[in-house]
Amino acid sequence: MPQDHRPAKCIRVLLAEDQGMMRGALALLLGLESDLEVVAQVARGDAIVDMALEQRPDVALLDIELPGLSGLDAAAELREQVPDCRVLILTTFGRPGYLRRAMEAGAAGFLVKDGPVEELAEAIRTVLRGETVVDPALAAAALGAGPSPLTVREADALRAAADGATVSDIAGELHLSESTVRNYLSSAIGKTGARNRTEALGVAADKGWL
Repeated sequence: MPQDHRPAKCIRVLLAEDQGMMRGALALLLGLESDLEVVAQVARGDAIVDMALEQRPDVALLDIELPGLSGLDAAAELREQVPDCRVLILTTFGRPGYLRRAMEAGAAGFLVKDGPVEELAEAIRTVLRGETVVDPALAAAALGAGPSPLTVREADALRAAADGATVSDIAGELHLSESTVRNYLSSAIGKTGARNRTEALGVAADKGWL
């Protein structure tokens, strides 16, 4: 049997990814690094904090679009409940709005999945040293894009409008009047330059504002 030549103190990594094949591949590749150890794997965003409290990882590697809770929301919860854990966002969706929200949530890094695993391993080491790692092209795009023009309530209304929800449905979900919902949707449509709420939802999602 080959010996494991890991150092006495490995960097403990929590991996959150909903696609099983991708999660397994990342865990395997990161495990080949002598100073990294994947101590926990989760497929749902709402399992991240509990697992982090149990395993106490040094770095949490989070996808954004996860069932139960987004990686961005989980990053904010980790900042509150497991402040010693550094967060690195790894996503397919390199959207400027996502980067801005990740930084606001306390993430120390943001990378897209098409990079080499060596780059990811080095990013994990870098954020653990207290530094920040951001995909350079995405950082430049984020600076040019500026913050989201949507208010919190406008964004909530757009999210609730997914899957063909009616104004009445949205009002019930958000505990608002139908006229207020219409106002929020109308404002969101105008700010996104869309022709209707379906287009507005697409624009906002593509830019990472939701």
